[in-house]
Amino acid sequence: MAIRGPRLEFSVGAFLLLALASLLVLAVASTNQRFGMGGGDYVLKARFSQIGQLRKQAPVKVGGVTIGQVADIQLDPVKYDSIVTLSLDGKFKDLPADTSAGIFTSGLLGESYIGLQPGGDPDVLKSGDEIVFTQPAVDLIQLVGKYMFSGGGNNASEPAPGTHDTPSKEEP
Repeated sequence: MAIRGPRLEFSVGAFLLLALASLLVLAVASTNQRFGMGGGDYVLKARFSQIGQLRKQAPVKVGGVTIGQVADIQLDPVKYDSIVTLSLDGKFKDLPADTSAGIFTSGLLGESYIGLQPGGDPDVLKSGDEIVFTQPAVDLIQLVGKYMFSGGGNNASEPAPGTHDTPSKEEP
């Protein structure tokens, strides 16, 4: 028969509190430290022909600093482009009108994010405006496939270096 002492009960309670704290930290980390309050008072749209692995809640960065996140991704039924809605922090509402947006990847296989490059136009983008200058995502798998199966850019009709077109004669 096991005896429950105050030390065992304290240990179990401490373990449960540690487990709940771990779950809270995991929940905060998975939501990118956003709880749905604030930060979304400046909305821009961007049109991309290819978004790759971009997902909702992906970060939006300027110079490597996160200033917002992807709020929504829709498909234009007419042009079949992806329309990405960006929710930016209100502190950055003075982005120049010639700001460009590109879809990049953190590292070789990391998460996709949108990088903004502010221009020099004195006019600013208002909430709800569309970023005109965009750069689509680069699909690494397609690039590798093109490189591997293109033959390195050599013409197939030309002989490879070191080979001859004329048949060689055997010496007696």
